[in-house]
Amino acid sequence: MLASEAPHAASGRVGPERESADSREPMTPTVLLVEDNEDNRTIYMDVLEHAGYHVVTAHDGEEGVHLACALRPDLILMDIGMPVIDGYLATRLLRADPCTRGIPIVAVTAHAMEGDREQALAGGFDGYVAKPATPREVLHEVQRRLGPPSLP
Repeated sequence: MLASEAPHAASGRVGPERESADSREPMTPTVLLVEDNEDNRTIYMDVLEHAGYHVVTAHDGEEGVHLACALRPDLILMDIGMPVIDGYLATRLLRADPCTRGIPIVAVTAHAMEGDREQALAGGFDGYVAKPATPREVLHEVQRRLGPPSLP
């Protein structure tokens, strides 16, 4: 199943090609955070929103694939070890779909043994952050990939 075949989430937003009412206004970058641990979701979401990013969360890989296709976020932060669909399979599904293949995906994972970074990059991830990752490390990775959000 391609990501674009997944049922769409209820949202009026569209992805990176979206335009504001005044096309001269920059849009707030959207980050999709796919993380099964509620504490990590809350902490990372809070720091990213405080920095000015729009954050949408998913609790597992399947929900993450559905939301990625529906929203086309600017960046995906993806845990690897999750229920339903793990981060590797979710990333393969997103990479196989023309709708989502160009979205950068960063692994944010407790899989931090020797060789795990290389395995993640070979598995289709664009970046890798090992847990326990501080909120500052996650924010730095998002800023490195998207730049700082524009202030209104």
